[in-house]
Amino acid sequence: QVRLVESGGGLVQAGGSLRLSCTASGRTFGNYAMGWFRQAPGKEREFVAERRWSGGSPYYSDSVKGRFTCSRDNAKNTVYLQMNSLKPEDTAVYYCAADPISIAGGKVQYWGQGTQVTVSS
Repeated sequence: QVRLVESGGGLVQAGGSLRLSCTASGRTFGNYAMGWFRQAPGKEREFVAERRWSGGSPYYSDSVKGRFTCSRDNAKNTVYLQMNSLKPEDTAVYYCAADPISIAGGKVQYWGQGTQVTVSS
């Protein structure tokens, strides 16, 4: 059974940093695109970042570009999201996602259960 388990969420003040982790199990994801979505209260789930494979360039939404960094460690089946200069509008549930091709278009094969990130002003 494939599982994606996120960790690292929490409460942080504006301008602070958090690092999310997502560890996959049940298969290897070395040739999968992996990354992150988020969903704020009352809003639709939106794409945040992805890495298509360990050697590929990351891809970010405009709202997080320059502040967030998505990386992965295929040996650990883990993808990370380093979030710096956090803003209150970054408050959301953050979901890990994996797909054989790409997650950016919203077509995702596997989802994590989500981890809450709250940024106070």
